[in-house]
Amino acid sequence: MDEVMIKKVVNKVLEKIALEDKNQRIIPIEASARHVHLCQQDVERLFGKGHILTPFRNLSQPGQFLSKERVTILGPKGLFKNVAILGPERKDTQAEISRTDAIALGIDAPVKESGKIEKTSPIYLSVGKNMIMAERGAMVAKRHIHMTPDIALEYGLNDKQIVAVKVFSDRPVIFGDVVVRVHQNFSLHMHIDLDEANACGFFEGMKGQILMEEGI
Repeated sequence: MDEVMIKKVVNKVLEKIALEDKNQRIIPIEASARHVHLCQQDVERLFGKGHILTPFRNLSQPGQFLSKERVTILGPKGLFKNVAILGPERKDTQAEISRTDAIALGIDAPVKESGKIEKTSPIYLSVGKNMIMAERGAMVAKRHIHMTPDIALEYGLNDKQIVAVKVFSDRPVIFGDVVVRVHQNFSLHMHIDLDEANACGFFEGMKGQILMEEGI
């Protein structure tokens, strides 16, 4: 069984579990390290004309992958080398970093929903001798939950709805201001950054429970 088929089977199993646990609204949680999304123009500016990102490993969201290519993020106070680039190419270039990363770089990266780059910070990216400045795109990604329309219906949730999530760990916390993102191609996962992961004692396989405004 190839990797794509395995991912499909895993996603179906997760969706079945989610539907069976609809009264509890239990979800898997993933921690996302700093990473970059590039538009095709910036891929070529960094790696050469006609270059396209090379898939290295598929991610939990169908069609998304970690690429073989890496990039350096630069700021007034510091830099991060060997930063992951996630594919495929996007309409706009953006860098998703944690608040701690932003302080280390010396930039003011606002909390924004991924893909919404309005009023985000400029960022410098380099590969070897090639360096570009994205006039906007540096952000601290707003914590969010991916889910399919079927799961959203069973959970009684809507696209863009804001919820809270109770995390099950030895450092239990409740994350508020979590945006629900609904699409037929999504796989059920909540994404948090590394600052949030450290705060809640993240471990592989961690789960959480979606809470509504009035509680469970």
